[in-house]
Amino acid sequence: MQDIAEQLLAWHSSGRSFAVATVVGVSGSAPRDPGAALAVDADGEAIGSVSGGCVEGAVYELCREAIASGTPVLERFGFSDEDAFAVGLTCGGILDVFVQPIVPGADAALDAGITYIASGTPVALARVIDGPAGLLGATVAVTADTHHGSLTPAPSTAVALERAAVAEARAMLDAGRTGQLVLGLDGRPCDEAGQGTVTFFIESYVPAPRMLVFGAIDFAAAVVRIGKFLGYRVTVCDARPVFATARRFPDADEVVVDWPHRYLDSQLGALDGRTVMCVLTHDAKFDIPLLERALRLPVAFVGAMGSRKTHRDRNARLREVGLTDAEIGRLRSPIGLDLGARTPEETAVSVAAEIVAQRRGGSCLPLSAGSGPIHHDLARAEEAAPSAAA
Repeated sequence: MQDIAEQLLAWHSSGRSFAVATVVGVSGSAPRDPGAALAVDADGEAIGSVSGGCVEGAVYELCREAIASGTPVLERFGFSDEDAFAVGLTCGGILDVFVQPIVPGADAALDAGITYIASGTPVALARVIDGPAGLLGATVAVTADTHHGSLTPAPSTAVALERAAVAEARAMLDAGRTGQLVLGLDGRPCDEAGQGTVTFFIESYVPAPRMLVFGAIDFAAAVVRIGKFLGYRVTVCDARPVFATARRFPDADEVVVDWPHRYLDSQLGALDGRTVMCVLTHDAKFDIPLLERALRLPVAFVGAMGSRKTHRDRNARLREVGLTDAEIGRLRSPIGLDLGARTPEETAVSVAAEIVAQRRGGSCLPLSAGSGPIHHDLARAEEAAPSAAA
């Protein structure tokens, strides 16, 4: 819902009823990740998407029905269904979609959740998508230090379940994770859904991940643009005020004039495992102090621009300042995939492609060259599931 939060808040503030359809489970070559959402208001206006076009029409009708009935519903769409071609999901995947009607003022958790999401406050929504009658759609909005809503009109009958759901949702919020959680009625974790269990879909809404671009060169402007396109909050940093200007980087969220390593030291509390760093200066006086710090941080990606010779010289200097081979091995240099890129825009595409591949576990080969799953991260999750259950 984060992508459509501004419009949802406008509907909510005006007192307009609406329904939100959320992808809560995927398998195979499903077109969207869990958390993708489509919303429809009482007048029939639609925003967002759950499938990139495959099943939008069918989900739209489910939203309209939910608004009319006031009843949430969990629906599965898949290629194996006899009506697969009717709904358009011919990509071979399966989508589980949860549709929830929302009436402003009727649910404290949903009211709080929409407000938090729209304001950028980190929050996790724990919604019951499967379980005993009467619990379907029950929601708890969880922040780092409080929560809103309850699982039943009489919380004392579900204290253990609610306490466990809040604790698990808070842990997932801290990690920025979204996914399903199955608990027993007593609050104990279960390996799979069944009789006497409750399935929650927990959506973590956290600030956009950060991209730090060091070096205010011409290639940086293109990297900034594609970073914004990928959903990052992008900062450009350079010690040279003549180059580091908002006019040169209008797409950046912020432009900082400072020595790169000094700025990085000031940001340690604002970085996490989703942060990516692109070091484009290829100037040792900037790069070495910066990379000495960056390669020891638990961030997602550190890449540096430069020729093969620059890379070899840089590695030697990093060893001289005490970095281990394992730490140096985290550096993606020369940055980007081998696309034969020449222009700043082409180079930015190669950099972005490597960042996506690093995040999602892609092979960096043409899809036409392989026969395995297209979505590597989902394949890894499915392979890990049996061992986790064991």
